[in-house]
Amino acid sequence: MAIMSETLTQILIPVAALVGIGFALLQWFLVSQVKVSGDVGVNNGICTEKLIEDEEENVDSHAVTIKCAEIQNAIAVGATSFLFTEYKYLSIFTVIFGAIIFLFLGSVKGFSTESETCTYSKDKLCKPALANAVFTTVAFLLGALTSVLSGFLGMKIATYANARTTLEARKGVGKAFITAFRSGAVMGFLLAANGLLVLYVSITLFRLYYGDDWEGLYESITGYGLGGSSMALFGRVGGGIYTKAADVGADLVGKVERNIPEDDPRNPAVIADNVGDNVGDIAGMGSDLFGSYAESTCAALFIASISSFGINHDFSAMSYPLIISSMGIVVCLITTLFATDIFEVKGVSEIEPSLKRQLLISTILMTAGIAVVSFVSLPSEFTLYNAGTVKIVKNWHLFFCVSVGLWAGLVIGYITEYYTSNAYSPVQDVADSCRTGAATNVIFGLALGYKSVIIPIFAIAVAIYVSFSLAAMYGIAVAALGMLSTIATGLAIDAYGPISDNAGGIAEMAGMSHKIRERTDALDAAGNTTAAIGKGFAIGSAALVSLALFGAFVSRAGIKAVDVLTPKVFIGLIVGAMLPYWFSAMTMKSVGSAALKMVEEVRRQFNTIPGLMEGRTKPDYATCVKISTDASLKEMVPPGALVILTPLIAGTFFGVATLAGVLAGSLVSGVQVAISASNTGGAWDNAKKYIEAGASEHARLLGPKGSDPHKAAVIGDTIGDPLKDTSGPSLNILIKLMAVESLVFAPFFATHGGLLFKWL
Repeated sequence: MAIMSETLTQILIPVAALVGIGFALLQWFLVSQVKVSGDVGVNNGICTEKLIEDEEENVDSHAVTIKCAEIQNAIAVGATSFLFTEYKYLSIFTVIFGAIIFLFLGSVKGFSTESETCTYSKDKLCKPALANAVFTTVAFLLGALTSVLSGFLGMKIATYANARTTLEARKGVGKAFITAFRSGAVMGFLLAANGLLVLYVSITLFRLYYGDDWEGLYESITGYGLGGSSMALFGRVGGGIYTKAADVGADLVGKVERNIPEDDPRNPAVIADNVGDNVGDIAGMGSDLFGSYAESTCAALFIASISSFGINHDFSAMSYPLIISSMGIVVCLITTLFATDIFEVKGVSEIEPSLKRQLLISTILMTAGIAVVSFVSLPSEFTLYNAGTVKIVKNWHLFFCVSVGLWAGLVIGYITEYYTSNAYSPVQDVADSCRTGAATNVIFGLALGYKSVIIPIFAIAVAIYVSFSLAAMYGIAVAALGMLSTIATGLAIDAYGPISDNAGGIAEMAGMSHKIRERTDALDAAGNTTAAIGKGFAIGSAALVSLALFGAFVSRAGIKAVDVLTPKVFIGLIVGAMLPYWFSAMTMKSVGSAALKMVEEVRRQFNTIPGLMEGRTKPDYATCVKISTDASLKEMVPPGALVILTPLIAGTFFGVATLAGVLAGSLVSGVQVAISASNTGGAWDNAKKYIEAGASEHARLLGPKGSDPHKAAVIGDTIGDPLKDTSGPSLNILIKLMAVESLVFAPFFATHGGLLFKWL
């Protein structure tokens, strides 16, 4: 048995989650301490703060402060408008899909309420299939709710912190950095802690009914991962379409047609553009990583429940994935202090190294944490279920499985940074190619994206080989969890980007000095690179999570082996490999359709609202936000339907063997397309910024803004926008969601699936 007792496990997991929530609230409190002068007015339920007085510049600081508060309020109202419209759509989907889960799983044994023989332990009786249907549906609803809550809280802190970051930039870049980073940490810790707490409480409550039937208990818990990922699909695709529609509308009409600066408050789409930063990168990324976390935990728990941990009812060993996440919260808490308190950022050149240091410190500390957890919560030797056979595993094997996932994540993060940061030669080469026009820029950018796939795939391959060799499919599930164990730090770094981006927009709109804008631009530039690193983590973890879920599905569906030489499997394989391309085509076309509506509305306002161009009247920001919201959610229904219906159709009509092929094909093809799309778009964006910044002799030769090379770079950036912010990041949800959905519906597919082959 493990050294750690069941009672201690039951205390430590919720305590770690509560510590994470407490730390997040402390960071929120510290951000709110940015001095506020004057009264706090309330507009539409959102605070309109008159923020700190200027300490450095002889400008009308009071007017600037009020202006910042007004802009912050407009962004907050826009964000709230988006959230409530999105939740209206999501609530309808959640109810319908919850009913489908109940009906499909309940019908496995004809809605019987009789106890039945267990699937794996044939000598024992398990709870009825109807109970599994009910509890899986409840778990799905809890996962969906937690995912939505994560996005909501992230959005709130981001819109709360953006103006505070702008105003702190007047005191120096270090103060602004700490405000933005603390705000990101609020989201990171709330998401990690809430995800862990809700999952732990769900397991504890489900145990009251299931008792010793751990097989049924952990099978029903897989619904939690499905709920999280379903909401992530909406958040990621909808957010990606939203942010790019607003971006194109604001730029095309404002900068090109009306010749007004970027982020000019007269532009009706400018608030939608700033809301879009939060929608895509805050709410979308939050739901995405929460989905990965929930799925990897559920996959590990399910495989463990049919191994010796579950059979012997060893709760401490069974809770190993949850204890890893608990340790991750503690490690990330210590890591955050390095950025905010121990190594203080004093100059612009220190921003990016400070963020990169966060990744390295958290990885090193977490490796030590994994060693402690592996030796105290696991027995020295145990057996794991491995496709019908039993594999003997030692506790140090699992230490290596989790660690290899953790370090593979770091490698993917650093490689992504190398290919997307303009500090290194790949992006500088893309910028240089702009000398001969847009065509060569596009060719170089595509080549960079394809090349950037090589090392991450090798890192994932090594992680898969090592973890599978040591601990079969359970090893892969905990390797995925290892990559996500420092999720609080990863999200803090990621959320920092859009907050800094918003801060720069507010500085521009409020008419603050050039010096302040230089500081916010430096924060934003570092945020661009960290956003690319965040996407790399999300894609890498999605690959491991999907493989672990695939293994769990194969076990639950009773498939002995997946043989690609059989026609049933091969047709699934080739169709599955096509799905990422179909999905990308849909999402990219959706960006174009949504942008079209936005452009028409912005033109209408400029043409019909008197005094708008002169700045005498305010534009109607809310209508643009509503158009972007409605268009994005309507346009994302087809890609969402493709992902959600594919497993249901493949499993019901073609059977579990074909579905296994579909999952394998989509995993192999989706990871490559996602990495290349995200990195190509990121490289084009930073090549444009490299020319605009003119920080080196080479960059100055290509510039300034408006030069032919700069125009070529802008064309590349525009092409890359839907690749890096819509299609690329959404593909990792496609491969994860199809895998977890197949696992949840596996009992139905195994019993009633393959109708077409039965008829033929």
